[in-house]
Amino acid sequence: MVDMTFGPKGWTPECLGDQLDKTYVITGANIGAGFQAARALLKKNAKVVMLNRSAEKSEAAIAGLKQEFGVKADVSFIRMDLSVLGSVREAAEEVLKTVPRIDALINNAAIAQVPTRRLTVDGFESQLGTNHYGHFLLNGLLFDRIAKSKGRIVVVASLGYNMGLKTIKFEDMNWSKGYGANAAYSQSKLAQMMFAYELQDRLAKAGRKDVKVFVCHPGSSATSLITTSGNRTMRFIWWLMTKTPMVQTAEQGSYPEVMCATEEALNEQRALYGPTGRMEMVGPVGKGTLNAHAYDKSVMTRLWVGSEKAVGFEWNL
Repeated sequence: MVDMTFGPKGWTPECLGDQLDKTYVITGANIGAGFQAARALLKKNAKVVMLNRSAEKSEAAIAGLKQEFGVKADVSFIRMDLSVLGSVREAAEEVLKTVPRIDALINNAAIAQVPTRRLTVDGFESQLGTNHYGHFLLNGLLFDRIAKSKGRIVVVASLGYNMGLKTIKFEDMNWSKGYGANAAYSQSKLAQMMFAYELQDRLAKAGRKDVKVFVCHPGSSATSLITTSGNRTMRFIWWLMTKTPMVQTAEQGSYPEVMCATEEALNEQRALYGPTGRMEMVGPVGKGTLNAHAYDKSVMTRLWVGSEKAVGFEWNL
């Protein structure tokens, strides 16, 4: 069902007003949908701070953006490796020192389809460690700055949350038994969504309206996610799919996160935004289907408490 909030074409960057004096912090913004989100925001005069792992790719991305929008384009990067909690802490410290306001923190970076089980330096399964724990800590550390700016937290999820176990495998979150690339990825994206929905509940309980939390997904977009970490077969299948109408461009894949970061008319937070066309993988951007296992209260609360313990950070809301 197509969401008609923004008309038959859905939300597009044409809906985006001037972003002068607004600052957006985006993880994983040197390629793919994150890079395209940065482009859309810079085009409207926003300031963009990228949090990326690779200095080399970031410098190349910034050079490209300044070439497109002029040398005065306000875009910079801070090095951060989401899979390393120490790196997340250092990056957050640098953001707090150098970025006086955050209108939205866009949690865009992710790794996917890691073919064999790997652990992060902190001892987490790599996809859960990078996609969920790294972002959980980052959001906690930057939360007060976002709140002071009456800003937003945007979690870029995935339709993968509907696959795999559809819950959190608390008894073996690191998949020491029966690791599967897809199942572990699905759990990591479900964990991100549960973080967002639990945060909404905690903010509501604390009577706080200074931060809005939105969850979106890019649909099926031609980004580098699978080409960088999937196994050879997965990469080949994906390459074939990108030649069909079932896959849209990385630019189209960025629309949901830009909408969630900026759109004033977006009121419903307990929702999942993204493409509303075929299988919700492509098509006009609006409010899609959100399945109830993504906000199972007992699982969300248990995950939150466990995540605080795992990353060594307690949120005070």
